[in-house]
Amino acid sequence: MIIRALDLPGAFEILPERARDDRGAFFRSFCEAEFAAAGLAFRPVQISVSENPHRHTLRGMHWQAPPSEERKLIRCIRGAVLDVALDLRAGSATRLRHVAVTLSAEAGNAILVPAGCAHGFLTLTDDAALEYMMDVPFAPGLGRGARWDDPRFDIAWPAAPAVISERDATWPDFDG
Repeated sequence: MIIRALDLPGAFEILPERARDDRGAFFRSFCEAEFAAAGLAFRPVQISVSENPHRHTLRGMHWQAPPSEERKLIRCIRGAVLDVALDLRAGSATRLRHVAVTLSAEAGNAILVPAGCAHGFLTLTDDAALEYMMDVPFAPGLGRGARWDDPRFDIAWPAAPAVISERDATWPDFDG
């Protein structure tokens, strides 16, 4: 696998190295040893899947508050999405900046979102699914969010959401 640093400290795009033959292709979606060799100590404790039947479904911007801040390794396993990591870390030189990566099942790429960053995505295809690997269990009481279109974030979403939950549509602007 190829591990490529993004413009937020601790954020990485993970690209597969496919082995191909007459049967098709094979690649590692996660390898603790390869992450460690790149200086990334990441050990998933929970894996979840988000299924999204409609194009332009928006989920985000979400994070967990201390003491359950989580790192997430996110891969699109069906369809395609624009995936966004937003730095909310106090004292960070990149605070309130974001990175956006198009993830697709075809490309097989993933993004590692650092703890202290919000996460969200917009589906670019119908029937998109994402797999999340988290390094701490989800803690419902510590879930937080901010408005996906908060002007302070300046995220250039490629389309307005056609489907969005009431909760995601009504998060307040970020107050931190």
